[in-house]
Amino acid sequence: MKIFGIAGWSGCGKTTLVTRLIPLLTARGVRVGTLKHSHHDIRLGDSEQAALLAAGAVQSLAAGPERFALVTEHHGHPEPPLAELVERFAGTDLLLVEGFKFSNHPKLEVWDPGLGKPLLAAGDASILAVACDQSLDHFSGPVFPRDAVDAICQWVLDFCSIKMDRGVIE
Repeated sequence: MKIFGIAGWSGCGKTTLVTRLIPLLTARGVRVGTLKHSHHDIRLGDSEQAALLAAGAVQSLAAGPERFALVTEHHGHPEPPLAELVERFAGTDLLLVEGFKFSNHPKLEVWDPGLGKPLLAAGDASILAVACDQSLDHFSGPVFPRDAVDAICQWVLDFCSIKMDRGVIE
């Protein structure tokens, strides 16, 4: 299973991008799982998680400080690290991790300068590309418009070396 992250500040459009990427990936035969981090309490039936599943994700796990759903209560224990959560997935070709912006896995940052938050990619080598609606002279990786979902999809597939051969992921 390949792991790739979509990171950024709250309200920048991460979930929107992920829900638009999933159908493009699944149309290419990629079995997609999602793992979403939240700083808020996780509610069963969360509309964002439901949207990810409706978009075609094979599995979806929402994670927060109190619990993660596949529902497992933490009962006062610390929030599990990303590596422990990843172990919960089986049968997926690509796990899209939404959030976990400070974890060290390859990711694309969705950035909206209108939020007044700094560009994470400026100081994080694990952010390999940025999706934003302005040019970034001080970032050396690929920069995509936030609505360039087809191009972002292909870049993620290329980066993760996911190639289809007669319907099988190599």
